[in-house]
Amino acid sequence: MLTYIEDETDGFRVLTRDSPVVAASGTFGSLLNDIASQVEYILAREFDQRGLQTQLAGMYAQMLVGMVALTGQWWLEVRKPERDEVAAHLVNLGWNGLRGLEPEPSLSIGPAGRAKP
Repeated sequence: MLTYIEDETDGFRVLTRDSPVVAASGTFGSLLNDIASQVEYILAREFDQRGLQTQLAGMYAQMLVGMVALTGQWWLEVRKPERDEVAAHLVNLGWNGLRGLEPEPSLSIGPAGRAKP
């Protein structure tokens, strides 16, 4: 999402301008719900493998997608720090939680091309 914001700033502004987050379709909110549904599927599989409650995957998907989307909207205006640093901090929070935050996170690509701290 941060790459899209950086490359298609005007498009992202149009997408998010005056778009209620809870609207049914054709809005930024509906796009985020579509993304969250895909993330939910991935999380449910991971939760199942780890013995966690799969019925909570939807809630966690909304949390993760919301965190990235709202950070993206904020970053659209401030543009600091650089995109990769913002992404590293998002992954740091999502991966490590507040208790395990690293003071200077950086991104690396793990198995299957996934970003990880």
